[in-house]
Amino acid sequence: MEPVVGLAVGRGTGPELAAVFERVLARIADAYSVGIGVTRSERVYHSYSSLKADAGIERVRELTREDADHYAEFCRTRAALGVPAIFRTAINAQSLYLVRQRLQAVKVDVIATPDVSLLLVRDEAQGFYTGENTHAPGALIRTMAFSREITEKVIAFAVRRARREWPDGGVDQIVMAYKFHLLDGALDEWVAESAARHGVEICLSQPDTVNRNLIERGPRPRTVIIAGNEWADIMHVVLLDRFGSERQENRCTENVYLHPDAAGLVEYQTVHGSADDLAGTDAVNPVATVRAAAVIAERHAGCAGAVRMVERGLESLGRRGIGTPDLGGRHSTTAVVHALLDVLEPDGRPAMMADS
Repeated sequence: MEPVVGLAVGRGTGPELAAVFERVLARIADAYSVGIGVTRSERVYHSYSSLKADAGIERVRELTREDADHYAEFCRTRAALGVPAIFRTAINAQSLYLVRQRLQAVKVDVIATPDVSLLLVRDEAQGFYTGENTHAPGALIRTMAFSREITEKVIAFAVRRARREWPDGGVDQIVMAYKFHLLDGALDEWVAESAARHGVEICLSQPDTVNRNLIERGPRPRTVIIAGNEWADIMHVVLLDRFGSERQENRCTENVYLHPDAAGLVEYQTVHGSADDLAGTDAVNPVATVRAAAVIAERHAGCAGAVRMVERGLESLGRRGIGTPDLGGRHSTTAVVHALLDVLEPDGRPAMMADS
Protein backbone atom coordinates (compact mmCIF):
# COMPACT_ATOMS: atom_id res chain seq x y z
CA MET A 1 0.00 0.00 0.00
CA GLU A 2 1.41 3.39 -0.96
CA PRO A 3 2.01 5.91 1.81
CA VAL A 4 -0.43 8.82 2.06
CA VAL A 5 0.24 12.27 3.51
CA GLY A 6 -2.14 15.12 4.24
CA LEU A 7 -2.19 18.63 2.79
CA ALA A 8 -3.94 21.67 4.31
CA VAL A 9 -3.93 25.00 2.49
CA GLY A 10 -4.42 28.54 3.75
CA ARG A 11 -5.01 31.73 1.81
CA GLY A 12 -2.33 34.20 0.82
CA THR A 13 0.46 32.30 -0.92
CA GLY A 14 -0.90 28.97 0.37
CA PRO A 15 -2.25 27.71 -2.98
CA GLU A 16 1.04 28.50 -4.73
CA LEU A 17 3.10 26.73 -2.07
CA ALA A 18 0.72 23.75 -2.02
CA ALA A 19 1.40 23.36 -5.74
CA VAL A 20 5.15 23.53 -5.06
CA PHE A 21 4.82 20.89 -2.36
CA GLU A 22 2.90 18.49 -4.63
CA ARG A 23 5.32 18.95 -7.54
CA VAL A 24 8.42 18.38 -5.44
CA LEU A 25 6.89 15.44 -3.58
CA ALA A 26 5.90 13.85 -6.89
CA ARG A 27 9.42 14.34 -8.29
CA ILE A 28 10.98 12.74 -5.21
CA ALA A 29 8.53 9.84 -5.43
CA ASP A 30 9.43 9.38 -9.09
CA ALA A 31 13.15 9.49 -8.30
CA TYR A 32 12.66 6.71 -5.74
CA SER A 33 10.16 4.76 -7.86
CA VAL A 34 7.49 4.89 -5.17
CA GLY A 35 3.95 6.18 -5.03
CA ILE A 36 3.00 8.81 -2.44
CA GLY A 37 -0.66 9.72 -2.14
CA VAL A 38 -1.85 13.15 -1.02
CA THR A 39 -5.16 13.74 0.76
CA ARG A 40 -6.11 17.41 0.76
CA SER A 41 -8.48 19.20 3.09
CA GLU A 42 -11.42 20.50 1.08
CA ARG A 43 -11.46 23.81 2.99
CA VAL A 44 -9.08 26.66 2.18
CA TYR A 45 -8.38 28.26 5.55
CA HIS A 46 -8.20 31.97 6.21
CA SER A 47 -5.10 33.99 6.80
CA TYR A 48 -5.38 36.98 9.14
CA SER A 49 -5.32 39.34 6.16
CA SER A 50 -8.13 37.52 4.37
CA LEU A 51 -10.25 37.56 7.53
CA LYS A 52 -9.80 41.29 8.01
CA ALA A 53 -10.58 41.93 4.35
CA ASP A 54 -13.86 40.01 4.50
CA ALA A 55 -15.41 40.73 7.86
CA GLY A 56 -15.92 42.74 11.04
CA ILE A 57 -15.17 41.52 14.54
CA GLU A 58 -18.15 39.20 14.97
CA ARG A 59 -17.69 37.59 11.58
CA VAL A 60 -13.95 37.22 12.23
CA ARG A 61 -14.77 35.34 15.44
CA GLU A 62 -17.21 33.06 13.58
CA LEU A 63 -14.84 32.28 10.71
CA THR A 64 -11.95 31.74 13.12
CA ARG A 65 -13.96 29.14 14.99
CA GLU A 66 -15.14 27.46 11.78
CA ASP A 67 -11.59 27.16 10.47
CA ALA A 68 -10.37 25.76 13.80
CA ASP A 69 -13.21 23.25 14.03
CA HIS A 70 -12.64 22.06 10.47
CA TYR A 71 -8.88 21.76 10.70
CA ALA A 72 -8.98 19.98 14.06
CA GLU A 73 -11.40 17.44 12.62
CA PHE A 74 -9.24 17.03 9.50
CA CYS A 75 -6.26 16.22 11.75
CA ARG A 76 -8.25 13.79 13.91
CA THR A 77 -9.59 12.01 10.84
CA ARG A 78 -6.16 11.72 9.20
CA ALA A 79 -4.72 10.32 12.41
CA ALA A 80 -7.53 7.77 12.69
CA LEU A 81 -6.84 6.66 9.12
CA GLY A 82 -3.16 6.16 9.89
CA VAL A 83 -1.89 9.15 7.90
CA PRO A 84 1.47 9.94 9.54
CA ALA A 85 2.06 13.50 8.38
CA ILE A 86 0.42 16.67 7.09
CA PHE A 87 1.97 19.60 5.27
CA ARG A 88 0.15 22.81 6.12
CA THR A 89 0.69 26.26 4.66
CA ALA A 90 0.23 29.26 6.96
CA ILE A 91 -3.24 30.01 8.34
CA ASN A 92 -4.69 32.55 10.76
CA ALA A 93 -2.83 32.19 14.06
CA GLN A 94 -5.94 32.40 16.23
CA SER A 95 -7.54 29.43 14.45
CA LEU A 96 -4.27 27.57 14.53
CA TYR A 97 -3.78 27.98 18.26
CA LEU A 98 -7.29 26.81 19.00
CA VAL A 99 -6.33 23.59 17.20
CA ARG A 100 -3.00 23.38 18.99
CA GLN A 101 -4.71 23.78 22.34
CA ARG A 102 -7.30 21.08 21.59
CA LEU A 103 -4.80 18.60 20.17
CA GLN A 104 -2.00 19.50 22.60
CA ALA A 105 0.72 20.46 20.16
CA VAL A 106 4.44 21.03 20.53
CA LYS A 107 6.68 22.55 17.87
CA VAL A 108 10.09 20.97 17.39
CA ASP A 109 13.19 22.34 15.69
CA VAL A 110 16.83 21.27 15.86
CA ILE A 111 19.14 24.23 15.36
CA ALA A 112 22.58 22.84 14.70
CA THR A 113 26.12 23.93 13.90
CA PRO A 114 29.24 21.73 13.82
CA ASP A 115 29.77 22.50 17.52
CA VAL A 116 26.28 22.93 18.97
CA SER A 117 22.96 21.14 18.64
CA LEU A 118 20.03 22.99 20.19
CA LEU A 119 16.71 21.15 20.45
CA LEU A 120 13.89 23.69 20.74
CA VAL A 121 10.59 22.27 22.00
CA ARG A 122 7.89 24.92 21.95
CA ASP A 123 4.87 24.40 24.20
CA GLU A 124 1.93 25.34 21.96
CA ALA A 125 -0.78 23.72 24.09
CA GLN A 126 -1.10 26.20 26.95
CA GLY A 127 -0.47 29.80 27.94
CA PHE A 128 -1.45 33.16 26.50
CA TYR A 129 -1.45 32.05 22.86
CA THR A 130 -4.19 29.53 23.66
CA GLY A 131 -7.43 30.32 25.46
CA GLU A 132 -10.68 32.11 24.73
CA ASN A 133 -11.69 35.73 24.15
CA THR A 134 -14.67 37.41 25.80
CA HIS A 135 -15.78 40.78 24.48
CA ALA A 136 -17.21 43.56 26.62
CA PRO A 137 -17.85 47.21 25.73
CA GLY A 138 -14.43 48.69 25.05
CA ALA A 139 -12.58 45.62 26.35
CA LEU A 140 -11.39 42.18 25.36
CA ILE A 141 -10.77 39.63 28.11
CA ARG A 142 -8.54 36.67 27.26
CA THR A 143 -8.74 33.63 29.53
CA MET A 144 -6.05 30.96 29.35
CA ALA A 145 -4.62 28.18 31.50
CA PHE A 146 -1.53 26.23 32.47
CA SER A 147 -1.91 22.70 33.78
CA ARG A 148 0.15 20.00 35.44
CA GLU A 149 -1.05 17.47 32.83
CA ILE A 150 0.08 19.49 29.81
CA THR A 151 3.35 20.49 31.46
CA GLU A 152 4.15 16.83 32.10
CA LYS A 153 3.25 15.85 28.53
CA VAL A 154 5.50 18.54 27.08
CA ILE A 155 8.44 17.66 29.31
CA ALA A 156 8.01 13.92 28.67
CA PHE A 157 7.99 14.55 24.92
CA ALA A 158 11.10 16.75 25.12
CA VAL A 159 13.01 14.11 27.10
CA ARG A 160 12.01 11.37 24.63
CA ARG A 161 12.97 13.50 21.66
CA ALA A 162 16.32 14.45 23.20
CA ARG A 163 17.14 10.80 23.82
CA ARG A 164 16.25 10.04 20.22
CA GLU A 165 18.34 12.96 18.96
CA TRP A 166 21.32 11.93 21.09
CA PRO A 167 20.92 8.17 21.62
CA ASP A 168 24.10 7.94 23.67
CA GLY A 169 22.23 9.83 26.39
CA GLY A 170 24.43 12.89 26.30
CA VAL A 171 22.25 15.91 27.11
CA ASP A 172 24.28 18.79 28.53
CA GLN A 173 21.39 20.86 29.81
CA ILE A 174 17.60 21.19 29.78
CA VAL A 175 16.29 24.72 30.20
CA MET A 176 12.66 25.83 30.44
CA ALA A 177 11.92 29.43 29.41
CA TYR A 178 8.62 30.50 30.99
CA LYS A 179 7.37 33.57 32.84
CA PHE A 180 6.92 31.36 35.88
CA HIS A 181 7.04 34.21 38.41
CA LEU A 182 3.43 34.97 37.42
CA LEU A 183 2.14 31.49 38.30
CA ASP A 184 2.16 31.35 42.11
CA GLY A 185 4.92 28.77 42.25
CA ALA A 186 2.75 26.11 40.62
CA LEU A 187 4.93 25.68 37.53
CA ASP A 188 8.04 25.30 39.73
CA GLU A 189 6.38 22.42 41.55
CA TRP A 190 5.18 20.66 38.41
CA VAL A 191 8.57 20.95 36.72
CA ALA A 192 10.41 19.60 39.78
CA GLU A 193 8.04 16.61 39.96
CA SER A 194 8.44 15.88 36.26
CA ALA A 195 12.24 16.21 36.34
CA ALA A 196 12.41 13.71 39.22
CA ARG A 197 10.08 11.35 37.36
CA HIS A 198 12.27 11.36 34.25
CA GLY A 199 15.59 11.35 36.06
CA VAL A 200 16.84 14.62 34.56
CA GLU A 201 17.82 18.07 35.76
CA ILE A 202 15.72 20.95 34.46
CA CYS A 203 16.57 24.61 34.96
CA LEU A 204 13.34 26.65 35.01
CA SER A 205 14.30 30.19 34.03
CA GLN A 206 12.76 33.53 33.27
CA PRO A 207 12.93 34.38 29.55
CA ASP A 208 15.29 37.31 30.12
CA THR A 209 17.65 35.04 32.05
CA VAL A 210 17.68 32.53 29.19
CA ASN A 211 18.41 35.34 26.76
CA ARG A 212 21.25 36.72 28.88
CA ASN A 213 22.88 33.31 29.21
CA LEU A 214 22.59 32.63 25.48
CA ILE A 215 24.13 36.01 24.67
CA GLU A 216 26.97 35.62 27.16
CA ARG A 217 27.81 31.94 26.77
CA GLY A 218 25.71 30.47 23.98
CA PRO A 219 24.08 27.06 24.36
CA ARG A 220 26.08 24.09 25.57
CA PRO A 221 26.90 21.51 22.85
CA ARG A 222 23.70 19.52 23.50
CA THR A 223 21.00 21.79 24.85
CA VAL A 224 17.25 21.33 25.13
CA ILE A 225 15.13 24.46 25.50
CA ILE A 226 11.49 23.87 26.41
CA ALA A 227 9.67 27.15 26.02
CA GLY A 228 6.28 28.74 26.23
CA ASN A 229 5.05 30.53 23.15
CA GLU A 230 5.41 33.88 24.85
CA TRP A 231 9.19 33.52 24.47
CA ALA A 232 9.68 30.94 21.72
CA ASP A 233 7.52 32.62 19.08
CA ILE A 234 9.77 35.68 19.19
CA MET A 235 13.06 33.91 19.78
CA HIS A 236 12.79 31.08 17.23
CA VAL A 237 13.88 33.34 14.39
CA VAL A 238 16.66 34.85 16.53
CA LEU A 239 17.98 31.40 17.47
CA LEU A 240 17.97 30.37 13.81
CA ASP A 241 19.96 33.44 12.85
CA ARG A 242 22.40 33.42 15.76
CA PHE A 243 23.10 29.72 16.21
CA GLY A 244 22.02 28.10 12.96
CA SER A 245 22.96 30.72 10.34
CA GLU A 246 19.54 30.20 8.81
CA ARG A 247 16.70 32.47 7.66
CA GLN A 248 13.10 31.75 8.57
CA GLU A 249 12.08 32.09 4.91
CA ASN A 250 14.12 28.97 4.12
CA ARG A 251 13.12 26.88 7.12
CA CYS A 252 10.47 24.25 7.75
CA THR A 253 9.63 22.80 11.12
CA GLU A 254 7.33 20.22 12.67
CA ASN A 255 4.45 20.20 15.11
CA VAL A 256 3.65 17.01 17.00
CA TYR A 257 0.23 16.39 18.50
CA LEU A 258 0.17 14.79 21.95
CA HIS A 259 -3.58 14.35 22.42
CA PRO A 260 -4.78 10.73 22.01
CA ASP A 261 -7.17 11.86 19.25
CA ALA A 262 -4.21 12.72 17.02
CA ALA A 263 -1.33 10.84 18.61
CA GLY A 264 1.38 9.99 16.11
CA LEU A 265 0.38 12.68 13.62
CA VAL A 266 3.13 15.14 12.68
CA GLU A 267 2.38 18.42 10.95
CA TYR A 268 5.06 20.17 8.90
CA GLN A 269 4.95 23.87 8.10
CA THR A 270 7.10 26.66 6.80
CA VAL A 271 8.47 28.95 9.51
CA HIS A 272 7.45 31.98 7.45
CA GLY A 273 3.85 33.18 7.31
CA SER A 274 1.18 33.46 4.62
CA ALA A 275 2.86 36.40 2.79
CA ASP A 276 -0.50 37.69 1.48
CA ASP A 277 1.24 40.65 -0.15
CA LEU A 278 3.02 38.22 -2.49
CA ALA A 279 -0.05 36.17 -3.41
CA GLY A 280 -0.39 35.74 -7.16
CA THR A 281 2.97 37.36 -7.97
CA ASP A 282 4.97 34.12 -8.39
CA ALA A 283 7.58 35.62 -6.06
CA VAL A 284 7.25 33.67 -2.81
CA ASN A 285 10.37 31.84 -1.66
CA PRO A 286 9.69 28.08 -2.11
CA VAL A 287 12.73 26.75 -0.22
CA ALA A 288 10.98 26.01 3.10
CA THR A 289 8.18 24.19 1.27
CA VAL A 290 10.68 22.22 -0.80
CA ARG A 291 12.47 21.16 2.37
CA ALA A 292 9.19 20.11 3.99
CA ALA A 293 8.42 17.87 1.01
CA ALA A 294 11.84 16.25 1.31
CA VAL A 295 11.53 15.67 5.06
CA ILE A 296 8.07 14.14 4.68
CA ALA A 297 9.23 11.89 1.84
CA GLU A 298 12.24 10.67 3.83
CA ARG A 299 10.62 10.25 7.23
CA HIS A 300 7.16 9.08 6.23
CA ALA A 301 7.36 7.59 2.74
CA GLY A 302 10.52 5.49 2.80
CA CYS A 303 12.65 7.75 0.60
CA ALA A 304 15.93 7.46 2.49
CA GLY A 305 18.33 10.20 1.45
CA ALA A 306 15.66 12.52 0.04
CA VAL A 307 16.64 15.36 2.35
CA ARG A 308 20.28 15.24 1.29
CA MET A 309 19.27 14.92 -2.36
CA VAL A 310 17.19 18.09 -2.13
CA GLU A 311 19.87 19.94 -0.15
CA ARG A 312 22.40 19.18 -2.86
CA GLY A 313 19.95 20.46 -5.42
CA LEU A 314 19.44 23.68 -3.46
CA GLU A 315 23.22 24.08 -3.14
CA SER A 316 23.51 23.72 -6.90
CA LEU A 317 20.91 26.46 -7.41
CA GLY A 318 22.78 28.69 -4.97
CA ARG A 319 26.03 28.27 -6.88
CA ARG A 320 24.24 29.27 -10.06
CA GLY A 321 22.57 32.31 -8.47
CA ILE A 322 19.06 30.94 -8.88
CA GLY A 323 16.75 32.30 -6.19
CA THR A 324 13.76 34.50 -5.45
CA PRO A 325 14.16 38.26 -4.82
CA ASP A 326 14.15 37.91 -1.01
CA LEU A 327 17.39 35.91 -1.37
CA GLY A 328 18.94 38.44 -3.71
CA GLY A 329 17.94 36.53 -6.85
CA ARG A 330 15.88 37.53 -9.89
CA HIS A 331 13.89 34.36 -10.39
CA SER A 332 10.22 33.56 -9.92
CA THR A 333 8.91 30.83 -7.67
CA THR A 334 8.13 28.73 -10.73
CA ALA A 335 11.60 29.20 -12.21
CA VAL A 336 13.30 28.18 -8.96
CA VAL A 337 11.19 25.03 -8.68
CA HIS A 338 11.75 24.12 -12.34
CA ALA A 339 15.50 24.48 -11.90
CA LEU A 340 15.48 22.36 -8.76
CA LEU A 341 13.42 19.56 -10.29
CA ASP A 342 15.84 19.41 -13.21
CA VAL A 343 18.83 18.63 -10.97
CA LEU A 344 17.37 16.15 -8.50
CA GLU A 345 18.88 12.69 -8.77
CA PRO A 346 17.92 9.73 -6.54
CA ASP A 347 21.48 8.96 -5.51
CA GLY A 348 21.88 12.49 -4.11
CA ARG A 349 24.20 13.72 -6.89
CA PRO A 350 22.95 16.69 -8.93
CA ALA A 351 22.91 16.10 -12.66
CA MET A 352 26.02 17.09 -14.59
CA MET A 353 24.20 19.97 -16.25
CA ALA A 354 23.55 21.56 -12.85
CA ASP A 355 26.67 23.72 -12.87
CA SER A 356 27.20 24.06 -16.60
